[in-house]
Amino acid sequence: MDTPAWLCDPRGLRLGTAVAAAADALETALGRWMRFEGPSGPQLQAAAAADPAWALPWVLLAAQALQAGEPGATEQARAALAAARERGADAPGREQGHLQAVQALAEGRWTAACQAWDDLLLDHPRDALALFQSQWWDLRRGDTAALLSRPAQVLPEWDPADPLYPQLLGLYAFGLQENRLHGPAEEVARRALALEPRVPWAVHAVAHVMESQGRVEDGTAWLRQQQDGWVQGEWLAPHLWWHMGLFRLEALDLPGVHRLLDAHLSGPALGSALARQDATTLLWRLHLLGEDVGARFTLLLRDWAPDPDEAGLDCFHDLHVLLALLGADELVRAEQWLARAAARVMQAEDARRSHHAVAREVALPLLRGLLSLARGDAAAATASLRQGRPQWWRLGGSAVQRDVLDQTLVVAASRSPHRAVGRAVLNERRMARAATPLMRRLAELLGPVG
Repeated sequence: MDTPAWLCDPRGLRLGTAVAAAADALETALGRWMRFEGPSGPQLQAAAAADPAWALPWVLLAAQALQAGEPGATEQARAALAAARERGADAPGREQGHLQAVQALAEGRWTAACQAWDDLLLDHPRDALALFQSQWWDLRRGDTAALLSRPAQVLPEWDPADPLYPQLLGLYAFGLQENRLHGPAEEVARRALALEPRVPWAVHAVAHVMESQGRVEDGTAWLRQQQDGWVQGEWLAPHLWWHMGLFRLEALDLPGVHRLLDAHLSGPALGSALARQDATTLLWRLHLLGEDVGARFTLLLRDWAPDPDEAGLDCFHDLHVLLALLGADELVRAEQWLARAAARVMQAEDARRSHHAVAREVALPLLRGLLSLARGDAAAATASLRQGRPQWWRLGGSAVQRDVLDQTLVVAASRSPHRAVGRAVLNERRMARAATPLMRRLAELLGPVG
């Protein structure tokens, strides 16, 4: 039998298809995905229809389902992976490597998946899919070093004329800022946007820089200036509205935060797991400042309806569910969620998942500390949160996302005999950013120490 005349993608990587329409549809899907223009399912389905024997579109469908993290995502991914395996026996080695990586994701072995993509990038540094996917899951794992090192290792191999090159610069900028290299991060992000106005990851990176530096009004203006390039994106737009909310909160523009929640982070706008998590932590920050947001939390939970069977699968998800339950004063449900998460850790088959040790060593003690705070035992909460703080990065997410825990620790300390703990955390914030109205409010809560 003749070997098929396999095509190459625009970066010279061999594809497992000889059908131009299939290759074009998949490249369109990849571009939409990297620009956060929304799920690329229709384009991937078109690629699969154009070449029913090609495995890679099914691998990407599985990867997108897992990235979105919606209920039933694992089952969707497993079905797509089964279809890919049926077609993948003769696929190029690179595409088989992607199948193995996404299979590991579906099994909860996130670290193994990122290692598989690292191996692919050694031989194929212009593999945009491997780079984009590994960066996303590094963020989920809190691996800040890899967020910076991986794009740096491949950038010199890319042609700056490649249409996806600005997206790669955006990823690199985000890695720089997560490693506190704020000046270079902002410079690289602005360079990416000079090449293409629609690089949401670059806009995102600068928003992180400005938030980390306390540049409240700069950050608000930045997001407004760049709004045409991100506001239509179905995946990242709600998250950038959340960043806008953080800037207004840092300025203590609390009515502005409520208006933003109404317009962009409630009801039908909560169409993704990321949007629901963002709404939760913005509401929790208001709760810490004494705002009455219990009814908002109740509505959020009604629209969200987190599945108790998911407890313990993802520590970052567990944290946000618990915050929402505590904010709604649903202490019994919060205790039940924690109990289910703890029970999963005790199951032998759970040990293979990347988050098994994280749940046992970091997440469960954190959730218990948050429950202590909700029960009014601020001293126990402060002690628990302080002890776990050096390991919070293992929960995943960005430094800005995890900052809600620092703010919680400061407020817990303000209600306990251990106010010096809160003062120390607040001093650390003062060394990293400009003074803001929010920091002054937190200082007032702590009062004089000593």
